[in-house]
Amino acid sequence: MAGSFEILKAGTDSFRFRLTADDGTVVAVSPQFPNLKAVVAGINAVRENAATGFVVDRRNLGT
Repeated sequence: MAGSFEILKAGTDSFRFRLTADDGTVVAVSPQFPNLKAVVAGINAVRENAATGFVVDRRNLGT
């Protein structure tokens, strides 16, 4: 089974999502979105970009 995106209410007028692994581990939590349409767009952006995103190692910045 794959992970899932869960849409949650964040206060009275906003939403957020969290990405969970198949074992229930929370992998990521989004910022707040003003409406359901925006949170769905945020989920779609993560889905599209995660598959092609680069891994950037920034551990040694500043040394």
